[in-house]
Amino acid sequence: MDGVVRRNDPGCKRSDWYKWSALKFDDLNSLLFIQEWIQQCINEDYKNVEGILRCPKNIEEGVWKYEHLRHFCMVLNQLAVALQAECKAETCPQMTATEQWIFLCATHKNPKECAAIDYTRHTLDSAAALLNSYRYFPSRVRIKESSIAKIGSICRRVYRIFSHAYFHHRQIFDSFENDTYLCRRFTTFVIKYSLMAPEHLIVPILNEVVSEPPANEDSK
Repeated sequence: MDGVVRRNDPGCKRSDWYKWSALKFDDLNSLLFIQEWIQQCINEDYKNVEGILRCPKNIEEGVWKYEHLRHFCMVLNQLAVALQAECKAETCPQMTATEQWIFLCATHKNPKECAAIDYTRHTLDSAAALLNSYRYFPSRVRIKESSIAKIGSICRRVYRIFSHAYFHHRQIFDSFENDTYLCRRFTTFVIKYSLMAPEHLIVPILNEVVSEPPANEDSK
């Protein structure tokens, strides 16, 4: 462990990112050791969804969920960038998933319709602001019980980015998913911790038959 520099040096090649030696969980001693552990598990095998989501012993479940959600939102920004190539206000004037779901953007004083790409940006910006809010999440080693409900609310909103990409920009979604397994891991995550109702998980990412949802206009 001595002499191992666990950082990406300025100017290093993309292929060399995170190419340092892996450590055991008990050997991690940084202030952000849980985030570091999650990233290490992903870098070792991003397809090992169950292993990445397996909470180490003596880690508070709320903190574990919080750190995973932070990482989901961070990587979703990469999907948002990819979507900009074809998801424009002219072609996607509403945030939809199939013809039956229209989502209202709750980041405004009064929830309203936004173009899909604007909804995506607004949602990720709002999620980042909330997850970094000292009022709700003053610590990354203990999460207040009153803040746990915020995690489920964020999950419901950011999931809509996956559903829009899947149903309206399938080629971009598939390319991103093949490289990250992010939607698969996110879906497994919200099922594991009961953070979303099953009927709202409309992307059939886990090789399950998903029934067509009823017509809905949702601003929650």
